[in-house]
Amino acid sequence: RQATAAGAGLMLLIPCARMDYGRWKRWSWPLLWVSVVALLVLILPGTEAIAPLIRGSRRSLQIGVSGQPSEFAKIAFVVWTAAMAVKKAPQFQSLTKGLAPFFVVWALVLIPIALQPDLSTAVLIGLLGVMIIFAAGVRISHFLFLGLLIVPFLQEQLAVGFRADRIEAFLNPAIDPSGAGFQVRQSLVALGSGGLTGVGIGQGRQKFGFLPDAHNDFIFAMIGEEWGLLGVVFVVALYLGIVLVGFRIARRAPDLFGQLLALGFTNLIALQAVLHMSVGLGLVPPTGLALPLVSWGRSNLVVTLAAIGIVISVARAASGGRVARA
Repeated sequence: RQATAAGAGLMLLIPCARMDYGRWKRWSWPLLWVSVVALLVLILPGTEAIAPLIRGSRRSLQIGVSGQPSEFAKIAFVVWTAAMAVKKAPQFQSLTKGLAPFFVVWALVLIPIALQPDLSTAVLIGLLGVMIIFAAGVRISHFLFLGLLIVPFLQEQLAVGFRADRIEAFLNPAIDPSGAGFQVRQSLVALGSGGLTGVGIGQGRQKFGFLPDAHNDFIFAMIGEEWGLLGVVFVVALYLGIVLVGFRIARRAPDLFGQLLALGFTNLIALQAVLHMSVGLGLVPPTGLALPLVSWGRSNLVVTLAAIGIVISVARAASGGRVARA
């Protein structure tokens, strides 16, 4: 199933890489509205037949094939934010004319994702938007204002239910070692068991019922157990290479839109990787974010490969390569 997703992702990567990235600017609004509609279907009552409740949340649409709208919303969100940042750049000195429209449209995407509930993905996508408009020239004082607006919402979301338990366990790991703190505790056991070279590929023990979601949410810990410190350093170096190349492409982009697209999709991979690895190391509370290109998860893999294709299209344009024009 994962190989099928990889094939589908490569089938998207190739045309995305060959296409003129300027087309995405014209598609920004249609992509956004399709994403908003799909996200609303997940939280509306009466849609449980195609958006079932799985492990306490409704994140997947099952219409012939299964997919997570929040993953595909990442593409739409980055494209729309980059396109609007180019348009609004001259007005960024004004909060009401420059930044306020972003808040309104972002809320249409982020609130349905948070209500699934999937607060970690909503925060990730929101951070991507902030990084894009910051690169486009938004004032620091406006970010402070944005922070004040979302603090009450985050406090409310983090103070109840499983999120509060995870934060409490993160601050005091010994308080509930068999409950809320179990995942991180077992993740650290896996990482500590790997030593320098690991116990061997396929020989890890934590995946046999000890570490939940070892194939997805905590696959970094399994890499540490089976590949050891050397394997972890190797994986981190690969992500660092992707990020450095992505930033170099953004710096050489022919225009502001290409620069913001390359930055947005590079940051998408970088943020997910950093947050996933930080969870495995016990540096942040569990988030449920996949490790790009590594974790099991078909929607995430397809979206990541498509994002890489778009970055490649910016690189080809910057180097004078031929791209398909609209």
